Amino acid sequence: MNKLYTLLQKIKENPVIYIDKPSITCLHSFLTGYLSSLITLGFTTIGSCGMEGFQEWIQERAKTNVTQSWAGIILSYSGSERAAFNRFFEEFEQFLKQKDDSKSQNSEGISRLSEDMRFPRFDIYNEILTNIKKRPGMYLGANSPITILDMRLRGYSLARREVGVPPTEPEREFEGFQSWIEEKYGINSGQSWSKIILFYSVDEHEALHKFFELFEEYLNRNKSLDVDEISG
Repeated sequence: MNKLYTLLQKIKENPVIYIDKPSITCLHSFLTGYLSSLITLGFTTIGSCGMEGFQEWIQERAKTNVTQSWAGIILSYSGSERAAFNRFFEEFEQFLKQKDDSKSQNSEGISRLSEDMRFPRFDIYNEILTNIKKRPGMYLGANSPITILDMRLRGYSLARREVGVPPTEPEREFEGFQSWIEEKYGINSGQSWSKIILFYSVDEHEALHKFFELFEEYLNRNKSLDVDEISG
């Protein structure tokens, strides 16, 4: 999947544009959203997305059977998010050199990668966020939930833009959340909505809880504005 390789090269050269910082966790979350979106739209499959077999390859390299994503494994022997981010590209390059495109390996990749991409397969933010709100641990894990949510939504949106899928009404509505958060907190620093909310929270978990409260407030505000326009 040449488009994926091109995207990875762009992220490697300038991670701030896509994922805020060189972080293996952010990269993994972003790619999960990106590839899940393409698979949902039918532009690729899990068995031909460009990363099939990488999970097994990393496990074999690390000689571990522990249930962890490839990002978690790389992080465990890299020491820091930045070091793991850089290590990923080294590992992925080695993987591509040794990759066997046989049908048997593709089949194995389907099983593992589908477990790794635990993200709702829906096309609108309302359904995605509704499912995550009900079971955040299932979809976002125990660490850095609001950061992971932000990265996955970014990947999800980028994939849809790349293939020319028009944004749904809820997606367009979500686009205004960033400016609303900036206005609410009086911040115009270029920080993402997740970083702003996290700054005013004790930790990532409180920030995620606060996000849903703020997003509901934002939606209710928009509904009120719509009613006022109709009344006027």
